[in-house]
Amino acid sequence: MKVGVLQFFGWRDRSVPLEDVYDRALARIEVMDRTGYDAVWLAEHHFTGYSVCPSVHMMATHVAARTRNLRIGTAVTLAAFYHPLRIAEEVALLDVLTGGRVNWGAGRGFDPREFSVFDVPVAESTERFREAVEIVLAAWTNERLTFKGRFHRYEDVEVLPKPRQQPHPPTWVAASSPGAVEWAASRGHSILMDPHSPHHEIARKFALYREGLDEAGHEFAGRQIPMGRLVAVAETDAEAEAIARRGARWTAGAYIPKEAIASFREDKQAVDPVDHYLNDVVIHGSPERVVDTLLRLQSEMPLDYLLLSPLSEKTFGLFTDRVLPHVAG
Repeated sequence: MKVGVLQFFGWRDRSVPLEDVYDRALARIEVMDRTGYDAVWLAEHHFTGYSVCPSVHMMATHVAARTRNLRIGTAVTLAAFYHPLRIAEEVALLDVLTGGRVNWGAGRGFDPREFSVFDVPVAESTERFREAVEIVLAAWTNERLTFKGRFHRYEDVEVLPKPRQQPHPPTWVAASSPGAVEWAASRGHSILMDPHSPHHEIARKFALYREGLDEAGHEFAGRQIPMGRLVAVAETDAEAEAIARRGARWTAGAYIPKEAIASFREDKQAVDPVDHYLNDVVIHGSPERVVDTLLRLQSEMPLDYLLLSPLSEKTFGLFTDRVLPHVAG
């Protein structure tokens, strides 16, 4: 399987300077660049310590200057909060400056605080997001852009620069709900799958995606579908479970409200958040156990592109040294 890293910039302890959070993340990214990871995917969030990265495009420019091999993904550009032509310009510029190493991931978002503060009505957010994706792709693939939509209208605009990768950077849309999966499939978009749903729910939505592609006449062959998974690795299973439990509490307490947990579950039940993550979301254990779990999921889901979200620095180190060599390919 291919392995990329979903990179958060979590500021758990406010007594630690935020600069240290960035320094540790960038040091980790430099390790990724020389150890066989496919890509780093930068997570955009706002108004929370869960991940202090309000501009994945700006962060990606800095990452590009410190790496040579790693592809650089956005996971995701929260497109409903941006002017679409600004996205097209910034990501194209990033693609030029990185020598064509950009993976563009776009998403709607789901945090009520972000919609409220950015003054984007939740009822409009899906249509705004979808229109933005359409505009960005059109801006990249047409010499001049003419577009008439619900929220944006342009006449004969030359959007520069154009991306280095042609016809445009590989593009994914975040798809957590069945409706989002079905829309992406109908348009032929590749999808990014979230790190908060149980394994069986990811597998169910992936099957729905494959069916949707077939019905719309789009080929699946050659697509990479990153599936986000939270991972905790330690020398013993017990220590890894403790890391997983802390990570689940942090995730649920800092960003994912309890009522939102239900949206990631097929039964739509509001269960205890820690139980939700520990039972069938977080992959945790010794390096050997994690290798076995990943190989099983590769067959069952199928998990062909792991979008790894390590729950500790120790997890990242052990995964890199003792898991990655057995699963990456």
